[in-house]
Amino acid sequence: MGYAIAAAAAEQGASVTLISGPVELAAPEGVVLVRVESTAELHRAVGERFAQCDCLVMAAAPADYRPSRISSEKIKRIKNLRLELEATGDILKDVAAGKRAGQIVVGFALETTDGVANARRKLREKKLDLIVLNEPSADSGFLTDTNRVQVIGRDGEAEEWPLLAKGEVARRLVARVAAMLGKR
Repeated sequence: MGYAIAAAAAEQGASVTLISGPVELAAPEGVVLVRVESTAELHRAVGERFAQCDCLVMAAAPADYRPSRISSEKIKRIKNLRLELEATGDILKDVAAGKRAGQIVVGFALETTDGVANARRKLREKKLDLIVLNEPSADSGFLTDTNRVQVIGRDGEAEEWPLLAKGEVARRLVARVAAMLGKR
């Protein structure tokens, strides 16, 4: 979705910076591409650019956890390996906390249970302006060209969109954000 949103925003004349992890997609035309490898790099890249943007759309699904210890040597095969994890930083929450007046922050939520309730909670806790709820299915979400989403605003109202091509979801989202920016 991130590449589709970047393309849709650029098509509407926005100045777009796309911060992307490793994918085999070409950057949309007219978009500045910043490549990152890790969640820490993503956090840094977003933080460095956030103050200069009018709108941040976080469509990425960065890792919530990382190994708490990295071995400098090969870990030998054993019957039961225990891997300790630690939480990564919450990029969206961190940057939204420093949001200036008129700046818009849009998050995405991938939920498999209690989707609307969990998305509303995330919207409130992270101080977002909009959240896009994905509830993956065979024809929607990852590894498909289509998506079925619900868009939830600060008022908590969920607007359910039908199954659409990801490009159309992106165009509708960009139009909604543009309308919000026009009201400031």
